[in-house]
Amino acid sequence: MAEKKHDVVLDVNERPKPGQWVGLSIQHMFSMFGSTVLVPILVGLNPGIALFSSGVGTLMYILITKGKIPAYMGSSFSFIVPMVALMKTVGYPGIAQGTIAVGCVYLIVSLIVSKIGSDWIDKILPPIVVGPIIMVIGLSLAGTAAKDATINAAGHYDLRYFLVALLTLMITIFFNMYLKGFMGLIPILLGIIFGYGIACLFGLVNFAPIAKAHWISLPAFQIPFVTYHPHIFWGAILSMAPIAFVTMTEHMGHIMVLNELTDRDFFKDPGLNHTLAGDGTASIIAGLVGGPPVTSYGENIGVLAITKVHSVYVLGGAALFAILFSFIGKLSALIQSIPSPVIGGISFLLFGVIASNGLKVLIDNKVDLGKKRNLMVASTILVIGIGNAYLQLGQYQFSGLAVASVIGVILNLILPDKANSEKEVEAKAAKRND
Repeated sequence: MAEKKHDVVLDVNERPKPGQWVGLSIQHMFSMFGSTVLVPILVGLNPGIALFSSGVGTLMYILITKGKIPAYMGSSFSFIVPMVALMKTVGYPGIAQGTIAVGCVYLIVSLIVSKIGSDWIDKILPPIVVGPIIMVIGLSLAGTAAKDATINAAGHYDLRYFLVALLTLMITIFFNMYLKGFMGLIPILLGIIFGYGIACLFGLVNFAPIAKAHWISLPAFQIPFVTYHPHIFWGAILSMAPIAFVTMTEHMGHIMVLNELTDRDFFKDPGLNHTLAGDGTASIIAGLVGGPPVTSYGENIGVLAITKVHSVYVLGGAALFAILFSFIGKLSALIQSIPSPVIGGISFLLFGVIASNGLKVLIDNKVDLGKKRNLMVASTILVIGIGNAYLQLGQYQFSGLAVASVIGVILNLILPDKANSEKEVEAKAAKRND
């Protein structure tokens, strides 16, 4: 077992007290909720099912990774474009097959990794590559946070939104810095609650859906051979399955961040094969009940970084609450009523913390950015990733993060340790010393 870092409140395998457990888990559920239900809303799926499948998928992920990785599985944004197209043509049965195919790709790759091992990871992902990739994971989401904090439902800039976002951010920072004891462990949850209250004062909360919602509401599950008779949709499979290789890159990026936060090497224990199998199984479950593909969530990693609570039990609790809330209509409606500027204000902090941990990787490993080689690798990853210079090949789109990661890995492998100009300078200095 890895030694506990001195500044960690609860380590990966430590169990919180019952009262703390509830608050910490609900904090994680609030953090992932907005994005997890946004994906099905954009596609035309049932948000309740997405919430249910994310909870069940997270529990399966924790089980398959032997309870060693504190990660939450939420709806993936990478598949929105093909899912929207499929929803207009073949409907959810096509999306289901594509989602299951994505999970199968993960499982196949995990089997390959189990055979060849993961020692190659250290070679292709040294600190000079890992640090900038982690920074990109956080900073590439900055635009999303800014949009949530400034743009209203009509697509126009709204000063009220920005004020609510800033006040939410400031309050959350205040809570994080000055609260003690249990209250000091849930600054994100408290920030959301107070931010919600501020949004109410600004007239940004719509209570009508909460009033209309039933207390108990069964999600509209889409189960093959029960609610529909499946047919083979090769177009759906071929449009979604290849994108799994893109989300694998993001998956590995999140594992890198978690390695840094927890001072562990999850690529070796429980192993990349287990993390991929867990992610793939979660997507297969989602496809069998009516949800979209899932992936690990940066929002929850941000919560881990801020609170220093890394307990896998807390993430498991969040999954259980997600499942429970998917059946309680009024609670789901209440969470869905959280205005986007509140989420935006919280995201300013969460995404920034992720980026800062990437910078910490470079500092802790004493990466010399005075060396041209390191400067070339880091600069390329940062600009391509943050700018989202995506690659479009027909109907397939590879995100800026994926492109930046691949190019960064290639540059790290092919560039010499020193540029010719640096060798020349060293040679001249050696001659002068002689």
